[in-house]
Amino acid sequence: MGVFDSFRRKSQPEAEPAGHRGYYATHEALDYDDWDARLDRLDGALDAEEKRRQRWWQRDYWRSRRKRWWAVRILAAIVALLIGLFAWLAITAPLSKSLEPIAAPQITLLAADGTPIARNGAITDEPVEVAALPPHVIHAFLATEDRRFYSHWGVDPRGIARAALTGTGGGSTITQQLAKFTFLTPERTLTRKAREALIAFWLEGWLTKDEILGRYLSNAYFGDNVYGLRAASLHYFYRKPENLKANQAAMLAGLLQAPSAYAPTKHYDRAERRMRIVVQSMVDAGYITEAEARAMKPPALDVRTRNDLPTGTYFADWALPEARELTEQGYERQTLTTTLDSRLQNIARQVTQRAPLGEAQVALVAMRRNGEVVAMIGGKDYAKSPFNRVTQAKRQPGSTFKLFVYLAALRAGWSPADRIANSAITEGSYRPKNSRERYSDSLTLEEAFAQSSNVAAVRLLGEVGSEKVIATARDLGVRAPLPEGDPSLALGTSTMTLLELTSAYAAVAANEYPVEPHAFARPERGFFENLWDGPSSLSSATHSEMERMLRAAINKGTGRAAMLSGPNFGKTGTTQDNRDALFVGYAGDLVVGVWIGNDDNSPLQGGISGGGLPARIWRDFMNRAMNVRAAPTQPAPREQQDPGTPIEPLDVPDLGDIPLGDGNSRLRIRDGEAVFSTEIDGIPVDISIGDQGVAVDEAAIEEARRRADERRYEAVRNRREELEDAAN
Repeated sequence: MGVFDSFRRKSQPEAEPAGHRGYYATHEALDYDDWDARLDRLDGALDAEEKRRQRWWQRDYWRSRRKRWWAVRILAAIVALLIGLFAWLAITAPLSKSLEPIAAPQITLLAADGTPIARNGAITDEPVEVAALPPHVIHAFLATEDRRFYSHWGVDPRGIARAALTGTGGGSTITQQLAKFTFLTPERTLTRKAREALIAFWLEGWLTKDEILGRYLSNAYFGDNVYGLRAASLHYFYRKPENLKANQAAMLAGLLQAPSAYAPTKHYDRAERRMRIVVQSMVDAGYITEAEARAMKPPALDVRTRNDLPTGTYFADWALPEARELTEQGYERQTLTTTLDSRLQNIARQVTQRAPLGEAQVALVAMRRNGEVVAMIGGKDYAKSPFNRVTQAKRQPGSTFKLFVYLAALRAGWSPADRIANSAITEGSYRPKNSRERYSDSLTLEEAFAQSSNVAAVRLLGEVGSEKVIATARDLGVRAPLPEGDPSLALGTSTMTLLELTSAYAAVAANEYPVEPHAFARPERGFFENLWDGPSSLSSATHSEMERMLRAAINKGTGRAAMLSGPNFGKTGTTQDNRDALFVGYAGDLVVGVWIGNDDNSPLQGGISGGGLPARIWRDFMNRAMNVRAAPTQPAPREQQDPGTPIEPLDVPDLGDIPLGDGNSRLRIRDGEAVFSTEIDGIPVDISIGDQGVAVDEAAIEEARRRADERRYEAVRNRREELEDAAN
């Protein structure tokens, strides 16, 4: 069957017309047009069959001049592309750098003024000499990493093919791995692989095989922040690499595939299983026998404490992940300038250390309105507890969460002058109480916020809706879980970090949300960037009303202890049973959050509340940070209309100290009050006399007692050391 079928006679010929018989009758009946059409189809079929039989690799295929011309142009384009690609790789790849000595990876963090604040460095030691290593050490690494190391030229096609077929291993040679982890970023791209191969060829051309292997073993990562075979052998087995046993070498060689996952100090069972794979690889490679492999036991660790390990800080621990994102991964010392202000960090440290905390912990974070963190205290003592209570501890914010409730109400059309019921809630299953059971018929929103009325906040949440409150919190950058429909949400029962909470207050201070806290300065956003993806903001009226209530909380509310002589805004927070005490606020360009609590979430001793010690710590920090003098701490003022600005101290000039009696007592006028200073049993006591009566600085007494205890403890310790030295 085919084109020739058209030439076959029909099985049933048509009847000839009458009067037409013989040759001439048949000839006259032939259809010449149909015959020509059939011949054309035959010619086309023959041509197609001829072309089908020709292949591009056959000479006849290229007899056409046009085909040869296009083939030459395509080939020239490919060659030019390869030459250009090779030239680009040669220019961008660090070929000359690959021959230089390798520096240990290290990141140094600087404060904003250039002062070094932390250094995150690796554990390293002297490089190893391949010739000095026992054969079983070399064999362990070659068996598992690159068996053909001494026979290839930097790239092993057989290894690549084997990895592709088996699906195990990456097919990279030791030379390629050296190029990758020392001179290139860890990105998984064809460009990086091409550079890796180019550097491998370069290293093979300029260095000997032993030099390449020595560099590789001296700089590979072995887990536990340990780099290099010498440092690893000393770290895990307290043994020089020249003295490593076969089982120890096998375990170290097994770590290279996944150093963190196989680190024997944390995952010894995994390290042992991986060691068995390495031992079997040594058998397969012919380095050891099956009997030697069966006799090889898992090695015992001998990890000893090093005195030269670097220590961090709360801020450095938080900043380092961001620092690593900003730096190229690899063996290169990096120095980065952070947003930390050395002066403010020192102030934060001093005010938290002086605070009479007892057994409680403290956390303080200070940031600019744009989110630049300038000070961070994550606990009383980093050496004793590196747990960062600013960034890691998720605690209830208490009444500081009311910011979101009242802001949602303002966005919904409420006004600070609108009134809300302040009577006890006697209906429903959830019945919150006000502090000290203080109630009234109603309060304005401003008064309710300033006095931190719990019942008013719960009622306001019900009026506005939890969905709007949660949406407001999300707008200000809160990402912690917040339950819908839970009336206790208004009182800050959902946990979050102090950093997250303080950032939300920074968004109000800047009137730009959200504010993302960061440790490194960020470039200013361009016009078009702000136009299409810029921050959002509150309306000027809403922002002004919210700040009015935040100011009232300090001027005539629960935050009076935080009052400054200049404009200041903030809110207190105290959780159930005084388990957490907070104060968050801002003044000038600084936004500061302070938290006090116990790590076990037990109640604070002495009934510490947000309006007490946290507010005073906040005030002391702000006074010194802004170089201003504190306004007097006074009891609740008489009922009067809020002047709309911070209350100014009385217009009474300060006087110098006036000696009294034996000289240990002083009298002075400070902030419109008479202050009598004396000592009782060696403890300084300040007694202030003003228009509100007599007040004693109990915090100063507690601080003096704490210092006296520290001096006694220090004296006892020094005496003990003197006796020990004398005995020795």
